[in-house]
Amino acid sequence: MTMDAMHVIMLLIGVTLGAALGWLLARARGGGRAARLTAENTALLDRLGAADRHHEARLAELSYQYEQRLDDARRQAAIQVADERARAAARLDELRDDQHRLSSEFAALSAKALASNSESFLAQAEERFKRAGQASEAELAKREQAVQALVEPLSKALGEVKSEMTTAERARSQAHGALAEQVKAMQASSEKLRAETSDLVTALRAPQVRGRWGEMQLRRVVEAAGMLNHVDFSEQPTYAADASHDGAVRPDLVVHLPGEKQVVIDSKVAFSGFLEAMEASDEGVRTKRLAAHARHMRTHIDSLAGKAYWERLEVTPEFVVMFVPAETFLNAALDTDPALLEYAFENNVVMATPATLVALLRTIAFTWRQDRLAADAQQIFTVGRELHKRLGVMGSHLRDLGNRLNSSVEAFNRLNSSIDSRLVPQLRRFSELQGLEPNLDVPDQLGVLAVTAYKEDVHTP
Repeated sequence: MTMDAMHVIMLLIGVTLGAALGWLLARARGGGRAARLTAENTALLDRLGAADRHHEARLAELSYQYEQRLDDARRQAAIQVADERARAAARLDELRDDQHRLSSEFAALSAKALASNSESFLAQAEERFKRAGQASEAELAKREQAVQALVEPLSKALGEVKSEMTTAERARSQAHGALAEQVKAMQASSEKLRAETSDLVTALRAPQVRGRWGEMQLRRVVEAAGMLNHVDFSEQPTYAADASHDGAVRPDLVVHLPGEKQVVIDSKVAFSGFLEAMEASDEGVRTKRLAAHARHMRTHIDSLAGKAYWERLEVTPEFVVMFVPAETFLNAALDTDPALLEYAFENNVVMATPATLVALLRTIAFTWRQDRLAADAQQIFTVGRELHKRLGVMGSHLRDLGNRLNSSVEAFNRLNSSIDSRLVPQLRRFSELQGLEPNLDVPDQLGVLAVTAYKEDVHTP
């Protein structure tokens, strides 16, 4: 297969893949899998082009080396042939000279032989011609060996070039085969994605399925923000009618804020116009369907503003979050109606995509954590203040107890001193007068207790 044929085949494959990807992007623009397939197709085409360029460069290099070696061999062969021709011509001249000389000698010898012996002359002539023939054969063998030594490297180089060209062609064929398999796999994946996209678009045309899908996307975003059901948020709570509002309301999601505040999130946005625009092949029809998509969003904003959730709920900010399940839905509407976002703000409606809603919910979660930390800090402060108060009361009691202990020790010391200095001497004297044994010493325990109590009182700061 020639290089031109391969270029044509690769061009056809590129055009086919480009057309398929263009149709796929028109059907599901903004899809993550389509973007990945586009990137993979681009990478494959780049690899294919790089492989072609590499093989072409290698073939050009080998061809150039082959031509260079062939030219060198031709030049060397021409030089050798010219030299050989020159030497052959010189040798031919020598042989001719020898022939003339031999002819002269033969004539002389013939004359002599006629005079002497003809047989001896013939033997000498035959021997002379034989030696001349052997010398010529030896010289010819040397020339053949020289030519063979010159041609052999050239043949070897040509064989190496041929082997390298065969290897390069084989590698190129294998690379093209692998790329062909990858292209087939990508085509199968594209067909599968096309079928799945068609099924998804068909399913999303039903309002119930579309609403359920929006609710599922909203729940995934809320869970990705780290919130828990029935703790940080509630799904589809019902608020009954009151005196100022007729009919009950049932928002898709209510997020709880610190201070018993609440934020309402609605996920029932309409995007059927966007799907129809993506399926349209005519640019005018696509523009009309995108305009209808923007009108549907504006109508939904009016509907949410009319429900006035902030008047139904006791404590809530004066706005409702309108969740748009995909960035492409909002971008398409803003491209058609740039004032849509400002219009939503004026009607107390905040339009949020998954990325912005995650940021909002994580901010709310951070506020919850800060509120819990503040509540814990307040509780710690209250407990610490009560503990400080009770420590003060205990200190007062300890102070009173210390004062009373000091008074008791002083009274005990006075009693002990009175017993030692007044009562005991009198008792001893009375015993002496009655002839009794003087065994009225005060027990040591009283003295120790008195001294210990007295020392503790003295060293008490």
